Amino acid sequence: MALIDKSGTFTLGGRTVKRLGYGAMQLAGPGVFGPPRNTEAALAVLREAVASGVNHIDTSDFYGPHITNQLIRQALHPYRDDLVIVTKIGARRGADGSWLPAMSAEDLTQAVHDNLRNLGLDAMEVVNFRSMHGIHGPAEGSIEPELNALAELQQKGLIRHIGLSNVTHAQIEEGRRICKIVCVQNQYNLAERKYEDVVDHCEREGLLFVPYYPLHGPGSSEDKLAWLLERSPCIVPIPGTLSLDHLEANLAVLDAA
Repeated sequence: MALIDKSGTFTLGGRTVKRLGYGAMQLAGPGVFGPPRNTEAALAVLREAVASGVNHIDTSDFYGPHITNQLIRQALHPYRDDLVIVTKIGARRGADGSWLPAMSAEDLTQAVHDNLRNLGLDAMEVVNFRSMHGIHGPAEGSIEPELNALAELQQKGLIRHIGLSNVTHAQIEEGRRICKIVCVQNQYNLAERKYEDVVDHCEREGLLFVPYYPLHGPGSSEDKLAWLLERSPCIVPIPGTLSLDHLEANLAVLDAA
């Protein structure tokens, strides 16, 4: 049995993903802006992750911007049938690398088309709406207009499933009244456990919970990932790296599973 298979699986929309994915954020340059310092290393890590059995890649076209998705396409297209690529929209990058809201219907539509073009896809399996009511963390505010816009894109066949990112418990419930939500993505790790209620809610409701910045906190990468995998069966970590050695170390957490 391959190590990745020891992590177990979770249903994401209509697809089955392993419980250890890969987060593509670090493929871009410093500050998630511009190209990577070593393009060949970025391509090699992507290929090795998929060769090792990872079948869930988390990305966004505002990483770079555009850089990360273009690297994924260069490294992996045509994609394996079991590979699930999840993106997020709702933000854009300023010329100085700043993170800015981009939540109008026009912004969201353009972002979906940008992701499709740069990834070389006809439809996105999952698109997470990244709420920018709070830039650096969830903040209350209605997300109804944005989810209505995504639901329209879903009806047109450009999106198969919708998820949420950087949201509060109340926003999750508001979103579920508008459309089917399949996953939630918030910051969560050993050091940042403010959203325990969101994790528990996702477990009760059968939603996949994707913790971003999963490797923050005390202890080794292996300890942090092991803790997340034990915390709840709905948690699917997406550690990212530009190092083949670090990728191997992340996967090694499964050796003790």
